Amino acid sequence: MYLGTQGQPDDDTELQLLSQLGVNHVSSDPPGDWRTWDRDGFSVYQDRLAKFGINLDMTLMPLGSRSAFDNDVKNVFLAPSIERDQEIDQICHLIEEAGAAGIRALRYNITILGHMRTEPRYGRGGAQLSSFEYSKLDQTLGEFEGGAADADEMWERIDYFLSRVVPVAESNKVQIACHPQDPGIADNLYRGVARVMGTVEGLKKFVSMHESPYHGLNFCQGTVSEMLESPGEEIFDVIRYFGERNKIFNVHFRNIKGGLLDFVEVFPDEGDINMLDAIKVYRDVGYRYMLMPDHVPGLSLKSDDENAHWGSSARRVGFAYCYGYINAALQTIAE
Repeated sequence: MYLGTQGQPDDDTELQLLSQLGVNHVSSDPPGDWRTWDRDGFSVYQDRLAKFGINLDMTLMPLGSRSAFDNDVKNVFLAPSIERDQEIDQICHLIEEAGAAGIRALRYNITILGHMRTEPRYGRGGAQLSSFEYSKLDQTLGEFEGGAADADEMWERIDYFLSRVVPVAESNKVQIACHPQDPGIADNLYRGVARVMGTVEGLKKFVSMHESPYHGLNFCQGTVSEMLESPGEEIFDVIRYFGERNKIFNVHFRNIKGGLLDFVEVFPDEGDINMLDAIKVYRDVGYRYMLMPDHVPGLSLKSDDENAHWGSSARRVGFAYCYGYINAALQTIAE
């Protein structure tokens, strides 16, 4: 188990900074459109990172946390179509190329509504906190443009996707790590769509489908906590369940205040989860990959002015704080 991070470094200076901060493992993507990524492109990017002592642990499938990234595929989790099969074919080819380059894992999301939030709230020193209050979710929007999909329909689509990609992942020895749906809204529908990957029971069902040692989770501890009534008490058993089954391939190590249907995302040291207890559970179940920051609160000079200045290095500062926290936690539990 070791410190990692995610994202696209702006330049070699940022890579040098990561190395100085002790971040030697990343989930990151080669330059260019994902359709151009091949084994040679992965190798070139690996060599660039290696000059700074950084290993490329993971990269992305073109299935992001929002429903309409420009470069993402559009039809994989919509109704059956020729376009859906063509896109899945492209994803299978990407898995093959990643495997040929020795990439350990690919992370992805299953969502057609995307990442949902309501108005931000503010925390210590005016830090902007990503927030969700189900009671404030816009209920005036009509049915999802791609069509309604109840739980049965969503599971059918997920089953089809897994039937196609899991054998390819297994034959190429590439772990495929799915992020839970963020946020979970229990058994509610929103815009006619069920968020079946937004409950712990849904995640249990998911990892049991097309079972393979290469099919598992990008375990976002924050997102899973958002599914729970009492996350400060319940999260540890959830970690154990998936960890003991070797279904955790990456961890977004973040904290929240609140729980199901009403929460804010906070710095790791101030939320409802005892993060040191959590990291001990990962250790005890034998988890052996990255712990990385995710959804770090936004840093600004003021919280009550819509024109507040956001420094160009604010994200780096917030992430650097979390790197130090995770490194210290790892040292604390080291045997």
